[in-house]
This record gives sequence, C-alpha cells and structure tokens, in this order.
Amino acid sequence: MGSPEANTTDDIFDSSLNLEEIHYKEGHSDGYAEGLSSGVEEGRQVGLKTGFETGLELGFYRGCIDVWNSAIRLDPACFSSRVQKNVKQMDELLRKYPLLDPENESVSGVMESLRIKFRAVCATLKVKLELDGCGPRASDPRETGF
Repeated sequence: MGSPEANTTDDIFDSSLNLEEIHYKEGHSDGYAEGLSSGVEEGRQVGLKTGFETGLELGFYRGCIDVWNSAIRLDPACFSSRVQKNVKQMDELLRKYPLLDPENESVSGVMESLRIKFRAVCATLKVKLELDGCGPRASDPRETGF
C-alpha cells in the first residue's frame, strides 16, 4: 500500500477528473427542468390559440345556422328542401361536437363534416362567406344576397 500522502493526492485528482462529468450531469438536470417548464408554457399557449380558433369557427357556423333558420321560419319557401336539409344536418353536427372533450377522436371528423356542409350550403345559395382570423366576412358584399 502507498503512503497516506499518495492517497490524499489521488483523491484530489480524482475529483478534478470527474469535474466534467459532474458539470455535464448538473447542466443536463438544469436544462431538462428548464425545458420541461418552458415546454409546458409553450404547450399551454398553443392550446389556447387552437382552442380560440376552433371556438371562433364553431361560433361562425352557429351564427350562420341561426340566420338561415330564422330565414326559414320567416319564409319556409325561401330555401330549397336540399338547403334546409343541409342546414339541419349542420345544426346536428354542431350539437354533436364534443366541446368539453377536445381529445375525443371524433373532433376532426365532425369539424370536417361541418366544413363540407357549410360549403355545400354556400354553393347552393351562391354566397361566398369566409371566416378569417378576425371573424366572418363576405368575399364580395354584393354576393351575399339569398
């Protein structure tokens, strides 16, 4: 065995040899914690934005359905039976949309069906309604008459 001085010298050098590994582990641990924190916040922001956009689109469809149903109540002959059927189907799809369960597998299917029905109604009525980031608008205000 070596002298006690040799063991003390070896211990000093051992800690300096492990310095890189120690700092690597500390850096990884700190980076992971920071990434986890910022990832949660980023996910929250993306979720809020996506939820807002979805709500805006669903509200747009609800408004269109309500206006079309009001027109039908005032004059049942104002729209063809095909348009009335599509408006009714849109209303049913909108009621079926799982608002409180955004992870439901049917969300994308219901939304796509709503979009298709909406385009069908607009095409039949020869109107061009669009939803942009700020709200609904007509492509050409002269083309919004029924």
